[in-house]
Amino acid sequence: MRRLALFLVALCLALPAAAERKQTFGDVEVHYNAFNSSFLQPDIAAAVGLTRSKTQGVVNVAVLKAGKASTAQVSGQVKNLLGRVTPLQFKQVTEGEAIYYLAQFPTGEREMLNFTLTVQLGDEASHSFSFDQEFFPDE
Repeated sequence: MRRLALFLVALCLALPAAAERKQTFGDVEVHYNAFNSSFLQPDIAAAVGLTRSKTQGVVNVAVLKAGKASTAQVSGQVKNLLGRVTPLQFKQVTEGEAIYYLAQFPTGEREMLNFTLTVQLGDEASHSFSFDQEFFPDE
């Protein structure tokens, strides 16, 4: 399980070629990424209850407050260019001091997806942001 947490945290904190996938709201940092679920090893996917499939993507979100992992309410949606909206149902995964949130969504063709995420820590104001990502079918 520890290997799983390290893998998912590494995925979340990995830097894409052009920019870090992070939004900052005061002392709150939200690290995020999205990828095809078939990239996960079968044992890792099973350990967190994800379905490995060429037609399923995963959004991974980690929330830090003052540099420490924090629990939050994470919600959102993904929309394709045709306007099809899919709500994201996040589940919290806690491994040691790492806390992250995972949601799956359908994908099948090469397509540009727009993600809108909202994060709320306790009674604090919620923070929303959007990002676009192109997905390619995993063949």
